Amino acid sequence: MDGEGLIENETGAQRLIGYVLDVGRGDGSARCWLDVGPQHTNRHGMLHGGLIVSILDNAMGATGSLTVSPDGRAPFLTVSMTTQFHAPARLGDRITATGRVTGGGRSLLFIAGELVDRDGRLIATASGVFKPVPPHRRGAEPDAQAQTQAQAEAET
Repeated sequence: MDGEGLIENETGAQRLIGYVLDVGRGDGSARCWLDVGPQHTNRHGMLHGGLIVSILDNAMGATGSLTVSPDGRAPFLTVSMTTQFHAPARLGDRITATGRVTGGGRSLLFIAGELVDRDGRLIATASGVFKPVPPHRRGAEPDAQAQTQAQAEAET
């Protein structure tokens, strides 16, 4: 973590898109924020809808993670997710997605998400079902980044 509760550049998607994940507010909700740049826009100059979904998905999954791990790093899988788009986000906007657990139990969580701009204008909402990765399955697949780094080191 780069700052207290901030996770940056951890996953390929996070490095590609450039969002920051905040799991350190102590309220059980994770937040993802992004400063919208030209690389994030669609042909209409607005934030691409697929990126909106990705940012909401990450905030919601990390919110699930906070239910079992205070550092927000326990892996969760998205079982289903529905997104509603309310308003466009524009170049230069800072957008923030926040997750909130609405129900569920040990095997599945229901999580709502909300994406707003810096003025609090609602951009999108989402609802989803998330499943924790069982402890015996965590780390079962090799980390691709570690594999790539090990290959590069072996070649030098």
